[in-house]
Amino acid sequence: MVHQYKNNGYNIVLDVQSGAIHVVDDVTYDLIAIFENNTKEDVVAKIHDKYSDIETSEIEEIYDEVQELVDAEVLFTPDIYEEKIEDFSKRRPTVVKALCLHIAHDCNLACKYCFADEGTYNGQKRELMPFEVGKQALDFLIENSGNRQNLEVDFFGGEPTLNWQVVKDLVEYGRSREAESGKKFRFTLTTNGVLLNDEMMEFANKEMHNVVLSVDGRREIHNLMRPSRGGQDTYDRIMPKFKKFAESRNQMNYYVRGTFTRNNLDFAEDVISLANEGFKQISVEPVVAPPEADYSIREEDVPVILEQYDKLAKEMLRRYKTDEDFNFFHFMIDLEGGPCVYKRLSGCGSGTEYMAVTPQGDLYPCHQFVGNEEFLMGNVWDGIKNTELQGKFKCANVYAKPECKNCFARFYCSGGCQANAYNFSGDILGNYRIGCELQKKRIECAIMLKAAEEEIDSERD
Repeated sequence: MVHQYKNNGYNIVLDVQSGAIHVVDDVTYDLIAIFENNTKEDVVAKIHDKYSDIETSEIEEIYDEVQELVDAEVLFTPDIYEEKIEDFSKRRPTVVKALCLHIAHDCNLACKYCFADEGTYNGQKRELMPFEVGKQALDFLIENSGNRQNLEVDFFGGEPTLNWQVVKDLVEYGRSREAESGKKFRFTLTTNGVLLNDEMMEFANKEMHNVVLSVDGRREIHNLMRPSRGGQDTYDRIMPKFKKFAESRNQMNYYVRGTFTRNNLDFAEDVISLANEGFKQISVEPVVAPPEADYSIREEDVPVILEQYDKLAKEMLRRYKTDEDFNFFHFMIDLEGGPCVYKRLSGCGSGTEYMAVTPQGDLYPCHQFVGNEEFLMGNVWDGIKNTELQGKFKCANVYAKPECKNCFARFYCSGGCQANAYNFSGDILGNYRIGCELQKKRIECAIMLKAAEEEIDSERD
């Protein structure tokens, strides 16, 4: 399968199966578009009709060069994974490598788009995770991680700083078990910053592999969507602390993470605003909300959003290797390394490698399923009880999803978010169509950026 597109003056040809990317001229681009299912003579004739000023012999040379790429299996590469992925999915061991600890089912903000209902998750009561539950969760992770050495634990909420002492105690407990268990914990923290102080930042810089700092961009946008429980603005309360935090981590191993809604379809301005505040690691993501919400993204908004991604990519290119440059999470693609192909085809691992733990110790496939009893998998004392559900998540690869099977983006998005698929289609094997369209655009922009940056680097050398 080949995917061709034009972006920012570049003609890009992606060979989906091999991952090879070719940046070509107009003639080669058009020739590749008709290469399959046509004889060499037909292809040359059709291209000559369109480009009459080019000699037939030159077109034949281009055709032969394309054929060499096909022979080298970096163009029109056949699919060798579909027949293997089902067997791989069924026989691979179920090894848990990461937990999302809902350290607090409570929050001091009242974000209008919050999928967690201010930390109550589908009507669950407001409460904090006791240390004993978190301790058992870490034990569960160690015991179910097989031979995996590096384990990941995200302190999540609600707002985890509302239960800060338990966060610290659990980190201490996790560290105390590393040597004897042969494991290494990588802790992360997601916070809205309201309670953040110097002691928390110092502790996080010592113990947290990554931190996620929630801010939506421009002051007016942030204050509109992320007020306090009492309705007060919060932007000016958190921004000085977030700037200090990012600098204290040397502008690495963190993200400022925002959400854009129908209220700010010009979200590129929010990303740029955060960059102008000095942040180097930025993620601003589309809201996922019921269609009836006044801030939800709708089908008619998609063209505007796609233009914003193009605008953002061009701005990042303008800033490339200057003091103003920054990373945008959704444009970060590893074209040479990254996970193995089967991991890329099977997704985030929700319900198998990754699970969420409630303050009571219940296990769900991920944080977005918490509170939906249909997806209750077990608990940290008794382990996984709903093995049938886990088996379904285990087999939820891109070839099991009709909308993903023939999509060019499948090796990059891995089938997308299972929770979004369920919420919009009623099935984890379904899809969220708007989310898919935005994801495909982000991938195209990311690939274009890689091509453009390589060109700039080569010119500078």
